[in-house]
Amino acid sequence: MRRSCRLAAFLGLAALAAADLRHQPLSTHHKRVASSGIIYDGQIASSYDYVIVGGGLAGLVLASRLSEDANATVLVLESGDTGDAVRSSIDTPGDAYYSSLLGTSYDWQFETVPQEMLDNHAVSWPRGRLLGGSTAVNGMYLVRPSQLEFDTWAQLQGGAAGANDWSWSGMFPMMKKSENFTAPSAAISDAGAIQYDINSHGTAGPVHYSFPGYIVPAVGNWTETLDWIGIVPNPDPDGGQGWGAFIATSSINPDNLTRSYSRSTYIDPLPPRPNLAILPNATVTRLILAQSGQVVNATAVEFQAYDGAPVQTVGVNREALLCGGAIGSPTVLMRSGIGPTNILQPLGISTYVNLPGVGQHLQDHLSGEVVFSTTAETAASIHSSGSDPSSAFLSFINSAIAYPNITDLLGDYAPTFQSDILNNLTSSASSLVPSTDPTVIAGYKATYNALANTILPSQVGQIELLFSLTGTSFGANSIAIQAAGQHPFSRGQLYINSTSAFDKPIIDPGYLTHPADIIVLREGLKLARTLGQTFPLNAVITGELSPGSTVSTDDEWDNWLVGVVGTEYHPASSCSMLPLDQGGVVDPSLHVYGTGNVRVVDASVFPIEFSAHLMVPTYGLAEQAAQMIRQLWNEGVTPSQATATATGSLGPSSSGTTGATPTAGAKSAVLGLSPASFLAVGVAAALGALVL
Repeated sequence: MRRSCRLAAFLGLAALAAADLRHQPLSTHHKRVASSGIIYDGQIASSYDYVIVGGGLAGLVLASRLSEDANATVLVLESGDTGDAVRSSIDTPGDAYYSSLLGTSYDWQFETVPQEMLDNHAVSWPRGRLLGGSTAVNGMYLVRPSQLEFDTWAQLQGGAAGANDWSWSGMFPMMKKSENFTAPSAAISDAGAIQYDINSHGTAGPVHYSFPGYIVPAVGNWTETLDWIGIVPNPDPDGGQGWGAFIATSSINPDNLTRSYSRSTYIDPLPPRPNLAILPNATVTRLILAQSGQVVNATAVEFQAYDGAPVQTVGVNREALLCGGAIGSPTVLMRSGIGPTNILQPLGISTYVNLPGVGQHLQDHLSGEVVFSTTAETAASIHSSGSDPSSAFLSFINSAIAYPNITDLLGDYAPTFQSDILNNLTSSASSLVPSTDPTVIAGYKATYNALANTILPSQVGQIELLFSLTGTSFGANSIAIQAAGQHPFSRGQLYINSTSAFDKPIIDPGYLTHPADIIVLREGLKLARTLGQTFPLNAVITGELSPGSTVSTDDEWDNWLVGVVGTEYHPASSCSMLPLDQGGVVDPSLHVYGTGNVRVVDASVFPIEFSAHLMVPTYGLAEQAAQMIRQLWNEGVTPSQATATATGSLGPSSSGTTGATPTAGAKSAVLGLSPASFLAVGVAAALGALVL
């Protein structure tokens, strides 16, 4: 604060009386960019209204939506490359399997610590590191969670104002807003036995929801086979009841059969916007924070082009928006001084806001598979023969899916299973939560109870089954049925052990530390085996390759699966939206507790895992966040939820009321500054002088 005042005095009253620098035209270097706003020469302005950390799914949605306001300037800082050099591989759906970018420089190549319950194996955690993030490299499943899961998320907020934004009624229109649905052709629909309800889909959004241009014939057996074992086909999996068996929509542009991802949909089609800049190869090292009364504010963002490169700084005029995902966002917060003091203090990081929940509540979907030999034509066999290189064939990706509920898995044992889980709440909370902080433990109990009492006994799926026809380690003439637990009772954590943004964090998902998780996964794998023995799928299966006949008892299944399971690529919940006294990190407005202008917008805020892939709910989250932010700054809509207090080592901090109008005087209130000091901070940021 004193530094801002000294700078203001140095510049003189004339500078403070000048027009608001935030809305001056950006410098001429912005003419040397593509129309989408991607900066190729590294030159950016000195400050922006919104600085978005991470150019993945949520970051590019925010960039597109916020820059629709011509009077707001937006910068995206993306650690990875543009992806231009590998655009052909990105665009071709089948290359997600046949020419994957995972394991390359376009992948963060994260890895967990050895997992005690997985025979001390470490597990690979790939994440996209390029514009578009994981939407540029993933398997393209567009699957919605069920209404009950969203409503449970909202109920976990303890009645806080704004909680209903995250219920089904709040999120359903936001998911539809992102969607441009195209029905399958009659031939594709018949081949895959595809069902849908057009009323559950949006048709005017950026992201294409459609189906491949070619279907491997075996897909047509999927829903019928599941129907034979009592898991019925779902005619409307996107309307709030996402259980049963179906063929999922995929993020494929039906016009040219290319991948539809956050860059190609939200950014590339944009007309020239001089108020939008997207800077690749810019790794954010930390937020530069300033204490202002009882809140902490981000005044600038620090970044480097590469490890050892000069440190650069860009000013924040309105908000810093963290969109780094379940790994990136909590690590940026910790390096900035927001997080558990016991993690920050040994690293010499001053604690601006002591938030014990940062990096806690970590969850993931753990997956295994049963592999069969087959006489059927598979996508892998067609691809390996080279007989059909057409774009239609190369648009084929795995999309046959099912979500069995707990009764499908356990039958009459399901109520006893639920009782056992509830009876073990106290012991689980005392032994399985990585943190000793009482608020984090309270949050575990809250989510645990919600899963056990609300979601578990419902029709919502507890396991996900996927039909894989794109090859296994056993060769092209094999198919797999994958099973993944959807609502783990195990919890993990991630944290930094270095102040460098180029050192990978410690990731410990705590896989299978709760015994319920291994039971659910085991029964899901058993169900996968049963499907391979059931008509009509069994007509094209000649044997089971893995695990095979040596595995039949529960103990044999348990001993086998811990050596073969891995991530389903859905990490979440490390910046959970929960009440502060339950180890929460963000409130229902997505503001980080104890801050005035820092929000997290990505899958890290989900307090529970969903029975779904995370791409669709994250698109909905980002659309909701963009609307929320624009309403605040354009209409003066003030989030009405009560603010909570967080205590940091630099003095008491609490999330203040964040309502503001577009005037300098009102916006200064968001940052806890007087109007004159607010302008001083803006000028200082413009000069790149706010390195604390």
